[in-house]
Amino acid sequence: MKLLITGAAGMLGIDAQAAGLAAGHEVVALARAELDISDRDAVTAAVAQAQPDVVLNCAAYTNVDGAEADPDVAGAVNSSGPGFLAEAAVAAGAWIVHVSTDYVFDGTKGSPYVESDPTGPRSVYGSTKLLGEHAIAIAAPQTHTIVRSSWLFGAGGPCFPATMLRLAAEHDTLTVVDDQVGCPTFTGHLAPALVELATRARMPGVMHLAASGDCSWYQFAVEIMRATDTAVEVRPCSTDEFPRPARRPAYSVLRSERPEAPVLPDWRDGLGDYLSARVSA
Repeated sequence: MKLLITGAAGMLGIDAQAAGLAAGHEVVALARAELDISDRDAVTAAVAQAQPDVVLNCAAYTNVDGAEADPDVAGAVNSSGPGFLAEAAVAAGAWIVHVSTDYVFDGTKGSPYVESDPTGPRSVYGSTKLLGEHAIAIAAPQTHTIVRSSWLFGAGGPCFPATMLRLAAEHDTLTVVDDQVGCPTFTGHLAPALVELATRARMPGVMHLAASGDCSWYQFAVEIMRATDTAVEVRPCSTDEFPRPARRPAYSVLRSERPEAPVLPDWRDGLGDYLSARVSA
């Protein structure tokens, strides 16, 4: 099977390439330098040339705070681009799998979000990602899978564990938000599940796919230091004590109500595998 991966130089895209090749598929991997998904003509030409069986969109504008200051650029990549890819996939007779985010929810539910829960993004980033979901559903109503995941981290790019370990090398004390709860998801676990959904399962509609278990950013940071034997004090703080330009959902744990949905390992297992991959990289 032929798999076209966009955003192939990003953290998730790198792991998706590896997963696709490991599964024995032919992979066409396009980084942003090779395909800007916000360029409709370029997308149409690239998909027509590749003639894939599946388009796996890992391209996204992921700077949550930056999106507040640059909504047009964020919207071009997160909202318009996915629609262009879906249109091109339909023209090529291909399925499209698109990766979305827990930030499409407002975080006030207090219990895990499932696919049928109403959305309500509180940031430009979340709003643009939700518009991207809508664009795909309109352009490819019968041939799409939208996968919402959460708090991605991986060995192929900047991420929370890498930032925490860098800061721990520079400071004796770290202060981390303790009132935002989610599911830290290792891209090395998510990517093979995406490839499976893209090439074999073909489950239409929206699906939640995030690590098992949940924690706050503070708890995540504490576990990173424990797992690496890093001697630094981690102190909890509230979101109000650590203001950011974009509002984050206070609780955005994702679970699936679809019985056929894959189940990913616990986030602690993901951290362990990330640290192993980081050492061997």
